[in-house]
Amino acid sequence: MAELDTVVTKTSLEALPKIAEGKVRDLYEVDSKTLLFVASDRISAYDVIMENGVPSKGKLLTLLSAHWFKLLPTLIPDLRTHFLTLSLPSSIPGSEHVKLQKRSMQVRRLKIFPIEAIVRGYITGSAWKEYQRSGTVHKMPIVAGLKESEAFPQGAIYTPSTKAEAGQNDENISIAEAAEIVGPKYAQKIEDLAIKLYTLARDYAAERGIIIADSKFEFGLDEESDEVVLVDEVLTPDSSRFWPADKYEIGREQMSYDKQYLRDWLTSEGLKGKQGVKMPEEVVNKTAEKYREAFEKLTGQKWVDAVKT
Repeated sequence: MAELDTVVTKTSLEALPKIAEGKVRDLYEVDSKTLLFVASDRISAYDVIMENGVPSKGKLLTLLSAHWFKLLPTLIPDLRTHFLTLSLPSSIPGSEHVKLQKRSMQVRRLKIFPIEAIVRGYITGSAWKEYQRSGTVHKMPIVAGLKESEAFPQGAIYTPSTKAEAGQNDENISIAEAAEIVGPKYAQKIEDLAIKLYTLARDYAAERGIIIADSKFEFGLDEESDEVVLVDEVLTPDSSRFWPADKYEIGREQMSYDKQYLRDWLTSEGLKGKQGVKMPEEVVNKTAEKYREAFEKLTGQKWVDAVKT
């Protein structure tokens, strides 16, 4: 079980050129139409990457994303995704397989829309803070009288943001501003698809004891077919708020299976948004434990079985 404790915060490959490095993922060029996504164990909160990582987090994000990439097209038959395979490219030597397996996926190389398509089903986090101040969420008027963590009575809402480079902060934008960025031709498709993905995933997770309070989706464009394609990671504890359904109670903050434990620790220690923060072992272990609980509930698979080679 030693492999479970290995922490990978940096990657480099002899065989492939690295073309980008995100908050969590490193992107390598396989060929003109294919990329290799390698998920590190880095973790960020409030748009800042922590100094240390969470053991095997990259494997969990990759395997959970792969689960969704296989499941979602069965629920939305015309859904296109960038996912190709968890297998490694033939150009990578066997000596590098151990460090890359289960944390890497080959994906289609596409033009990426530079927005984050965030869908919120429940009022929490920054949305709750704004609502308390002004009765709005994302500057949109919301019915009065909602309590913290309550489901939006009108159903899930679309609240896009800019997609910031590593080290920069995402910024909330209006639906109209999102349309200016991606073009009116694609804006409605992105909004409709994001809400549909969230709604189907929310219902799937609810049957497994998890409330998906909100989630962030990213999309690309297949320029040959002019189709909008689901990309990046999908419905992971990094990109979503997951709450245990059996502990859910309206009118307070919820226990969670995601980064909220880390966010709460940073806030309580006065470290929110600060650079150079190293998480104590307790925060690392608790975060890892929560991520694994979510994985097991959503996939029906034991984590130790999932990472066996």
